[in-house]
Amino acid sequence: MKVLFQGREYQVEGETTVESFLESLGALSGDEVLAVSLDGKALDLTAPLADGELRLITWEEPEGKDIYRHTASHVMAHAVCELYPGTKLAVGPAISDGFYYDFDLPVSLSPEDLEKIEERMRDIVRRDLPLRREVWDREEAMAWFRDHGQDYKVELLQDMDEPRVTIYRQGDFLDLCRGPHLVSTGKLRNFKLLNLAGAYWRGDETRPMLQRIYGTAFLREEELQDYLHFLEEAERRDHRRLGRELDLFSFHDEAGPGVVFYHPKGAVLRGIIEDYLKEEHRRRGYQMVVTPHLFRGRLWHTSGHMDYYRENMYAFEKDGLEYVVKPMNCPGHVLIYKTRPRSYRELPLKYFELGTVYRYERSGVLHGLMRVRGFTQDDAHIFCSEEQLREQVEECLDFAFSSLRTFGFQDFEVYLSTRPEKAVGSEELWEKATDALRESLEELGISYQVDPGEGVFYGPKIDVKLKDAIGRSWQGPTVQADFNLPERFDLHYTGPDNRLHRPVMIHRVVLAGIERFYGVLIEHYAGEF
Repeated sequence: MKVLFQGREYQVEGETTVESFLESLGALSGDEVLAVSLDGKALDLTAPLADGELRLITWEEPEGKDIYRHTASHVMAHAVCELYPGTKLAVGPAISDGFYYDFDLPVSLSPEDLEKIEERMRDIVRRDLPLRREVWDREEAMAWFRDHGQDYKVELLQDMDEPRVTIYRQGDFLDLCRGPHLVSTGKLRNFKLLNLAGAYWRGDETRPMLQRIYGTAFLREEELQDYLHFLEEAERRDHRRLGRELDLFSFHDEAGPGVVFYHPKGAVLRGIIEDYLKEEHRRRGYQMVVTPHLFRGRLWHTSGHMDYYRENMYAFEKDGLEYVVKPMNCPGHVLIYKTRPRSYRELPLKYFELGTVYRYERSGVLHGLMRVRGFTQDDAHIFCSEEQLREQVEECLDFAFSSLRTFGFQDFEVYLSTRPEKAVGSEELWEKATDALRESLEELGISYQVDPGEGVFYGPKIDVKLKDAIGRSWQGPTVQADFNLPERFDLHYTGPDNRLHRPVMIHRVVLAGIERFYGVLIEHYAGEF
């Protein structure tokens, strides 16, 4: 077989493993190499070698960290099953900076139990058990997991189309998993279990509540200690605790989850943010508008929200008519635009609103001010000609970065989010809108990453993520180019040629949700403002 590795082609005779091949080249010294990529597919080191281009996956790459932490989740699940017979396994992925596993346990865990589970994990690491990938018939796997009382794994298997599935075995512990993993449990060195949480099976509030254990793992001890120190600092800055201590805001079960009550001091702080936004929008030529909170349902059918966003909307019937509590401000601004004929002389027409919107979020993802069900956006919609689009996008970005710096943020990441799987409009319109955003970023010399499929259903967007004082990224400004809603609402303006033309619509927020930005401000300054 022919293997291309680090720019050289190797002729390999007979069957061998990736590990044996790399060892023969002296490419496996130390613990840095965790897995490999063969023609773009991640593989265990113990996988059979085949024709193709081989690339090392190390700890320094995000893919390597995921593999390391995914193995840690398997070791944790193994430990929990040994300590608590009758445990049912759900899912246990690697996540940003760590891992978790969801369990259906015969007992309720307490934080004190985490130390016991950690110690059993260390015991499993000392056993240095090989992690072996096995390919089973799906029906065979379903029978095995059913016989061992693993109902959640059976459900996952039932939802799969593949006739063959992969199982990972370490000692007498088996789990349904695509992999890849470390060679053995002994390769896992530095880990820490962090906390417990509840999680509904598959995120569905009608399904069983499971017990989730979060943890983290690092290749080097000093990295683990640095991360634990970071978590301590994040806890010190937690806006939920500081909000109570500083008497800024509260939440109330009797009012419902995800809705915020601002106390007098908190309202003063919010007022400072809103006053800045109002003044700056006026200075930049925006006109302030106010739209209702409640709309007829048919408006949201026209906009496409009913087809693409309904699960996030609060809709109800009254007197035989369908109504929606607005999840977005854009249709209201469209209706104002449509109240009379428009001329090219009015463009760009820039409407701004501190508009409160309501979106259904599952209770499990609500998080203080950062994820709520009712929030206010510094929402603007710009109606312009195609020729004005790029200039207006650039002005929006200047407004966004200027505002963030005013509040003390200096470090940003920028993403160009492209067409999602569920979207309205033609490929041509999407391409035109995406090109306009890309050209604006490049004209301004702003470095960015493409985030495939993360645009909204009606258009691509530029996402700006701001970094706080301890380096965490938070969602901030967005700028969206939209050729679709003007078409769906049949918007026009009269051009200099005295003919009707279709405007382009820019959706734009500067600080985004006031609630989230408020929470980020508290954590950025640790409440010292």
